[in-house]
Amino acid sequence: MAASTALTPRAVYQHIQDGRFQRSLSLVTAFSSFISGLEVGYEHYKGSYSNLIMYTPVILSGAVTGAACCAFFSRRAAETMLRVISAITLADGIIGFGFHIRGIQRKPGGWRLPLTNIIMGPPLFAPLLFGTAAYLGFMASYLRREEDPKDAKPRYSGWRRELHEGRFQKHLAAVAALWTLFSGAEAWYSHYKSRFRIWAQWTPVLLAPVQFGACIGAIFNERIARKLLPAVSTITMANGGMGFFYHARGILRRPGGRKTWLYNILYGPPLFAPLLFAACGALGLLASLLRREKRG
Repeated sequence: MAASTALTPRAVYQHIQDGRFQRSLSLVTAFSSFISGLEVGYEHYKGSYSNLIMYTPVILSGAVTGAACCAFFSRRAAETMLRVISAITLADGIIGFGFHIRGIQRKPGGWRLPLTNIIMGPPLFAPLLFGTAAYLGFMASYLRREEDPKDAKPRYSGWRRELHEGRFQKHLAAVAALWTLFSGAEAWYSHYKSRFRIWAQWTPVLLAPVQFGACIGAIFNERIARKLLPAVSTITMANGGMGFFYHARGILRRPGGRKTWLYNILYGPPLFAPLLFAACGALGLLASLLRREKRG
């Protein structure tokens, strides 16, 4: 009987509320890191790996993917390997952000031509978005296992205990807002380069402020977190999925189509970028299911 009720929506919701979803979030982390690694791998390939540091996110994405898979099977791997590698990867994303800023500054005109050089230079916020999977991994390392009893003795204190018990709704809403801001900016200048050729290119640009506003509202108001945020986040996830379809279609429509698929993936629209926008919706949806901090 227990096995039959384990997968009901109510049971899943209760597990998330209690912070007992370490295995599940580890799998999500592994998938997200793998996709992010592919994206950054071919973006840096186009830059000919001109700087050795361009290899680090590719290597670390594989490390996070492996650590997250190990974390699915082992609590110890989650609390050691996944936590450490995720923290290193987050730091690497911040360092990469600095290098992208420098890359824009070194273009002709530097920051005197900010719009032109941001659009034509290295994608400014991409290294921070790369940290999404690492953030999920770091968060998963503090959660409880699905099989843990609900009333188990706390193993942490302070903010770690809040993570451990699923009480970090405001924190995750703030992170989702920040990531939405970055992803929306990336969508804007990426689509601006193609002159917003089709109407669908406007949708993430218009939806990003709505998602951002819902996340900010959720920080201050629990009603918004429970009612508005999941609705807007679901739309954002659907929009990211639609964007993935359009990017895949754009690649297939390039000269050569499937026959030159590798070339077209490298030089066509970024295949997995819309999934990063969808991840902002996923973070918002997860935040709507959690408990709020310091609730007693």
